[in-house]
Amino acid sequence: MASPTPAPLALKAPPLAPTDLKRLTTGEVSDPHALLGPHPGPTGVTVRVLRPLADAVQLMTPEGEPLAELTHEAGGVFTGLLPTTEIPDYRVAARYGEDLFVHDDPYRFPPSLGELDLHLIREGRHEQLWQVLGANTGQVTAGWAPVTGTTFAVWAPNARAVRLIGDFNHWHGAAHPMRSLGASGIWELFVPGVGDGTRYKYELLTRDGDWIQKADPLARAAESAPGTASIVETSHYEWQDADWLAARGARPVEQAPMSVYEMHLGSWRPGLGYRDLALELPAYIKALGFTHVEFLPVAEHPFGGSWGYQVTSYFAPMAALGSPDDFRHLVDALHRAGIGVIVDWVPAHFPRDDWALARFDGTPLYEHPDPRRGEHPDWGTYVFDFGRTEVRNFLVANATYWCEEFHIDGLRVDAVASMLYLDYSRADGQWLPNEYGGRENLDAVEFLQEMNATVYRRSPGALTIAEESTAWDGVTRRTDHGGLGFGLKWNMGWMHDSLSYMAEDPVHRQFHHHAMTFPMVYAYAENYMLPISHDEVVHGKGSLLGKMPGDRWQQFAGLRAYLAFMWSFPGKQLLFMGQEFAQDSEWSHEAGVDWGVSRYAPHEAVRDLVRDLNRRYLELPALWERDASPDGFTWIDADAAQDNVYSFVRYDAAGCPLVCVFNFQPGVRHHYRVGLPAGGDWTEVLSTDAVAYGGGGALNSGRIAAQDVPWQGLARSAELTLPPLGAVWLRPA
Repeated sequence: MASPTPAPLALKAPPLAPTDLKRLTTGEVSDPHALLGPHPGPTGVTVRVLRPLADAVQLMTPEGEPLAELTHEAGGVFTGLLPTTEIPDYRVAARYGEDLFVHDDPYRFPPSLGELDLHLIREGRHEQLWQVLGANTGQVTAGWAPVTGTTFAVWAPNARAVRLIGDFNHWHGAAHPMRSLGASGIWELFVPGVGDGTRYKYELLTRDGDWIQKADPLARAAESAPGTASIVETSHYEWQDADWLAARGARPVEQAPMSVYEMHLGSWRPGLGYRDLALELPAYIKALGFTHVEFLPVAEHPFGGSWGYQVTSYFAPMAALGSPDDFRHLVDALHRAGIGVIVDWVPAHFPRDDWALARFDGTPLYEHPDPRRGEHPDWGTYVFDFGRTEVRNFLVANATYWCEEFHIDGLRVDAVASMLYLDYSRADGQWLPNEYGGRENLDAVEFLQEMNATVYRRSPGALTIAEESTAWDGVTRRTDHGGLGFGLKWNMGWMHDSLSYMAEDPVHRQFHHHAMTFPMVYAYAENYMLPISHDEVVHGKGSLLGKMPGDRWQQFAGLRAYLAFMWSFPGKQLLFMGQEFAQDSEWSHEAGVDWGVSRYAPHEAVRDLVRDLNRRYLELPALWERDASPDGFTWIDADAAQDNVYSFVRYDAAGCPLVCVFNFQPGVRHHYRVGLPAGGDWTEVLSTDAVAYGGGGALNSGRIAAQDVPWQGLARSAELTLPPLGAVWLRPA
């Protein structure tokens, strides 16, 4: 830009005190607005501007007319006195050699956070924290025409000073010191002219005198790795899922059908972004009949090939797959297809990357300061300080953020057990007891209760799911009844026991028969989800198909029977991607899902079975309506260990039965008598041995008449054909 029209030299202003001048020029200033910007006085308005390395600075009108030439005081501080009683609407023109840069003055605007915001933050009750912290675009009016820009605000209570760096100042923060808002620990600055797409970070002066650079903890967008900057982002997305949001949650989750397809976004079809996935994923999920999809962590993390549990930017979706609005588009597309969206959420721990949350202001801030509570020995990560008001607020607000800003239907909370127990993965002497001498993390309990209560209150129909692997009491009990307040809990016991049983050679299964029956001992202690998740197909565990013993035919048959057992057992279902067609190999982030094998008949047949399991599941309320009620399940025979046979009845709310029988031996059982809970005719609604599923066709065709032959404690029974390594479902004709 060419040099402006010469301006009259401003009157000489009173000089800064040497200590104030030093604070400005070294950056060790917590109240820059008290020294910079316009300040009315008895003889006029003093304007002071910080422009390090500038050759000259003058003030201009918004229309570009000259107002006054400022005098260089020292160290890049330019000062002048305007002979007026009112602060004019001005701009700052700084010349560097032949180059001229004109900007508005950030230091002529009042704080953007009001007293109510600061009060709520201090109390830990600001449930929409992202609207006041982080980078928020908008307009500010301070006696002049509205000015557009971005307000930056960050919590750093132990920093001696904070500066803003980014694209707008060539990553040199000397000209943008931020203002401390007192006891709240918040630092704030409104920068006119900065808008969406701008990269930025905070530069903090620690107590030790070191300047460190940090990404914004509440950034709504972030650079894709290896970049680490935060990005100013404002959503312009127009949602089209109002009908979905209004209808979700019509039934309590424990009384509703729920079948979940778990997936890693980056490796489902490598190379597809959010917008591409929106074109393919809803149709695929819909065709298979799943009611929900669950994404492994979507929040930004440094290594895209990982599962995503090392989160570095809790409010920003992964940039490698698109923008935040692109992710909104994907969620919207799934909702319009009638599919719910669950996202993995990681409040238990965070990585040590020096540009992210770790030692954020030079001190343990988000992490507990005592390593016996603040460091995780297994994962080499930091553990959140759940007892600190601002940290709890950060996490609770983050949970509501995903539900409100992205219309997420559920949060699956990772590693809950590691949060609940102070001695989790710690030897004696390496953990710090609670105030009563116990091992329970009381702060984490209170946090989880608050998070769950807040999500359910603010987002009707939303769901929280706990990955909790112990016998902690009341995980899915309501918070007002002393529970943690989750909607569902992953049934890790069922997963472990059932997979260990299936891994046994059929000849040995009779000695492990209880593995499949024991989960019913505690089936109604919580509201459960049955997970065959990503954890079971990685780190050398192989694929689900590979866990089945025997020859190839037996492996496929055993897998089909196991899936039918899973779909008929009390609890909601979750299956990881690739398992719907019996992928042979375990997960690999480089290779992604092995779609190639899905074209082969045995694999295609398994996918057809999963599709039909989901269809039958939705058609038969007995499989889900009474999941949380003991009245919805009765064993017919839980003790046929030598036969490797299990049989039980599921009942819907009206009492209509569904009989499920499983033969986990590789031979056909003809004329096998099974007790029935009602008379009349019955019909086979599913057999995993159907030819269409790759089986041998040992079916129970036509009507099956219940005979007045008492059997297995029931007044009636029938002789059935039990297919080899097969499952049979019967209902009254």
